[in-house]
Amino acid sequence: MRELRIRVLAGVFVVAGVLSWAGARLWNSIGTLPSVPLAAPIVLALIAVVLLSTALSLRSRLKAQRERRPGAKGVDPLMAARAVVFGQASALVAALVAGMYGGTGVFLLELLDIPARRDQALYAGFSVLAGIGVIAAALFLERVCKLPEDEDQNHPGAEPAA
Repeated sequence: MRELRIRVLAGVFVVAGVLSWAGARLWNSIGTLPSVPLAAPIVLALIAVVLLSTALSLRSRLKAQRERRPGAKGVDPLMAARAVVFGQASALVAALVAGMYGGTGVFLLELLDIPARRDQALYAGFSVLAGIGVIAAALFLERVCKLPEDEDQNHPGAEPAA
């Protein structure tokens, strides 16, 4: 499984932000821009909490397994792989959503004199922060579930295993 690259997440965030900003400007010139929902930052924060709790649980179980504690509950490799895939997918979607709300929030900064738009700009800002929280939790989960490198791969003269 390939590691999630921060450059990819940043690229998704920036592209989504620029497109969202341009779309918000266009939509507002044609009609009324839809509102930013209050639930957006809440849902993203809940996903971040789920990812973080999964990472902390797996980390403690892996530590107990490494230390060979009696009664330590092992970690099923398939479950760990599923957790990593869930984290990677969540991070990509969070980068996209945070970019969309970030672009919309930047557009809404022009309309802060309207109370409803000020609240929406605030919700958009919290959505970006919660999206960053999802990305951080997903990267932490990926780091927790990463397998240790083989010693043979670290030596330049070693032959690859067949």
